[in-house]
Amino acid sequence: MMTFLKTILIILLVYYGLKFLIKLTIPYLMRYATKKAEQKFEQAFGGNPSASNTTQDEGSVSIDKMPNAHTKSKNTVGEYVDYEEVE
Repeated sequence: MMTFLKTILIILLVYYGLKFLIKLTIPYLMRYATKKAEQKFEQAFGGNPSASNTTQDEGSVSIDKMPNAHTKSKNTVGEYVDYEEVE
């Protein structure tokens, strides 16, 4: 009977000890993961977008791609039927 109580006590101590350690280490792990994700993002997309070298005057418009001029309108809705209300 005594060994059973010791086993239960050890399991509870390990459980609460791990729970306490996890609460202490999670903020550090999250900060580390956030810094790593930020570094990967900056590496993939070139860093700070506000510090880019291609500055344009405010209000200027640039068009990168012209739309196709041969687009046909498909406004074939169907046949219109005039009707009257019947009372």
